[in-house]
Amino acid sequence: MRFQYKNCCFFLLVILLTGTAFGQKGLQWTKDGKGYFNLSKEGIERVNLPGNDKTPVITAAQLQTAAAGQPLAVKSFSLSADEQQVLLFTNTKRVWRYETKGDYWVFDRRTGSCRQAGKSLPEATLMFAKFSPDGSKLAYVSQYNLYVEEIASGLITQLTHDGSRQRINGTFDWAYEEEFFCRDGFRWAPDSRRLAFWQINANNTKDYLMVNNTEAIYPVAIPVEYPVAGEKPSSFKIGVIDLAGANTRWMNIPYDENLGNYAPRMEWAANSDELIVQYLDRKQQDSKLLLCSAATGDVQTIYHEHDNAWIDITPSWDQDYTDGGWDWLNGGKEFLWVSEKGGWRQVYRVSRDGKKETLVTRGDMDVLDLVRIDEKNGFLYYLASPNNATQQYLYRSRLDGKAAPERVSAASQPGTHSYDISPFALYAKHRFSNHYTPPVTEWISLKDGKTLPGSPSVNEALAKVNPQSSPVSFFQVTSEDGITMDGWMTKPLNFDSTKKYPVLFFVYTEPWGQLVKDNWGAGYNYMYNGNLAQDGYIYIAIDNRGTPVPKGREWRKSVYRKIGIVNIRDQAMAAKQVLRWPFVDSSRVAVWGWSGGGSATLNLLFQYPQIYKTGISIAAVGNQLTYDNIYQERYMGLPQENLEDFINGSPITYAKNLEGNLLYIHGTGDDNVHYNNAEMLINELIRYNKRFRMMSYPNRSHSISEGEGTTAHLRATYTEFLREKCPGGPR
Repeated sequence: MRFQYKNCCFFLLVILLTGTAFGQKGLQWTKDGKGYFNLSKEGIERVNLPGNDKTPVITAAQLQTAAAGQPLAVKSFSLSADEQQVLLFTNTKRVWRYETKGDYWVFDRRTGSCRQAGKSLPEATLMFAKFSPDGSKLAYVSQYNLYVEEIASGLITQLTHDGSRQRINGTFDWAYEEEFFCRDGFRWAPDSRRLAFWQINANNTKDYLMVNNTEAIYPVAIPVEYPVAGEKPSSFKIGVIDLAGANTRWMNIPYDENLGNYAPRMEWAANSDELIVQYLDRKQQDSKLLLCSAATGDVQTIYHEHDNAWIDITPSWDQDYTDGGWDWLNGGKEFLWVSEKGGWRQVYRVSRDGKKETLVTRGDMDVLDLVRIDEKNGFLYYLASPNNATQQYLYRSRLDGKAAPERVSAASQPGTHSYDISPFALYAKHRFSNHYTPPVTEWISLKDGKTLPGSPSVNEALAKVNPQSSPVSFFQVTSEDGITMDGWMTKPLNFDSTKKYPVLFFVYTEPWGQLVKDNWGAGYNYMYNGNLAQDGYIYIAIDNRGTPVPKGREWRKSVYRKIGIVNIRDQAMAAKQVLRWPFVDSSRVAVWGWSGGGSATLNLLFQYPQIYKTGISIAAVGNQLTYDNIYQERYMGLPQENLEDFINGSPITYAKNLEGNLLYIHGTGDDNVHYNNAEMLINELIRYNKRFRMMSYPNRSHSISEGEGTTAHLRATYTEFLREKCPGGPR
């Protein structure tokens, strides 16, 4: 149900339709920070900065003959520590969200040779292959088991032998992948002699049976291990394999046999003798950092924090950590840790034993993304926006915490910035846009912020645009409850303030989606065939409490145990204020959303029928008890303890109140928000004799993007219903 930038909105469709592969995070900088590696039509090349001159690593001609005389279509690549070997990921296959299965080839720059890894294993089954730190071996997962391969000889050793769909080695089950971003489930020790890995036991996790009715005469059941809210999660173990003897030492991490618990993060603790593990209770309110001895399995707790709502793990808001990472300082004597315990998402410097900590990012502001640690010069670079929750800028703080944050992004560039900063903070790839400036990517010298020669320039792009030319405007609205919310709006072309126009609200409302951002694309409806403004619609999005905007912990966590109530009331009360504007036609008010936004659409239509007259709900959770335990319990508690909250927040509870026009859309092959939500909702609407319109998409997933003609059909269905039930134009 969560709104990811890879899930239930335009961003998901882009990623799925372009087939983005997993395993390559951010820019691949050279070790010295003076260049980066790039995949282009010329092959793989090193681009040297600031001159932008290029040195071939693998030429296009070499890629054409790399696979025994056949071409390799490379999805992503990585380099060994000495940058002399290149690991090529090809022939990729999608697993849930990403293409994480495929074939791997090792190219040796010294000899020009290229050979396939895991050649004796089934085609396109290798996952997360990576070089050992010394470059002599590869490790990877295939069919739920871990393998290690000597690069020189090609000798493959199987390290685990009990892997299955229910006993998962080196990767994760559906819920861990979806909600904790856990996919790559093993780590090389710095000395290349050991591998640490997760083992997930899903034997007691119930299967959800998806049914494929379209690819054969007889239906095919597809089981997915899926623990819903109230069900105990799959259990885990963390083990260390000594490659010399292939024996496994399990860490003595306590496990709650009654409720279960989680270990969403694990890394080597800046040496080859210890692991560090983040350990969460079932409710995700208690977080402990554990140091584990790789030799004995002994465990000690070095850091503990509690939140009365929930604790967000770092990968949930900073995607750079989705395939691992831990920020060590001072040769492993300290590390950086992020917490909201002070009321804001802030960064602390913590001693290895957890007994001493220093606040690094001072002030009342939320850190939005950790960009680069420049330990040599004593700075942490990060994204934040203390004065405008719709924007994003680069800041830096001294690692000793002794100075106020310093804004790095230029004051003359209002909008949304992101950066990929090189080692030693020499250069950066800088991306910028706002609601009136199309995206610009420039290369800069970080020391002075100047654009490198030959690069596009943000300043030049801003000089060419007129802020007043944009149809999008930003506003704030304060509800009768005293809650001030940010919004954006596009008005109809040739707007006449003496006329009244229909309004279409775009909603998400839950903790995984901020809609109101000052970036290019704000105010654009990717589902509508045509131009909303030209067709006479006002289009609005508003971010309520509970959405992940940088307004502090209390704003984000005020919805604890109240999703479906607080977020819905905020939206409705904001809409109530909008309807007081003299140019808004209160008889033509529509709302739409996808996934969590689809749930919100249903709740708004059912709970506030006096406001919303038309709704289009896509892939909605109709019953909160059907969604996965990690997500739903994080924000709502345990059904065993507060079942009434789940009932009170679920749209099916209010389906009897439908008065307006409803179009409900769902894919029958949705592995995320399962199709039973649609049928439960339909049953309730039938029970109360409520008329509605329904469109199901056979065997389509949560994105409803698979199959020829699907996207065009979906958009046409959406557009026709909106025009019919909430016609555009002034009156």
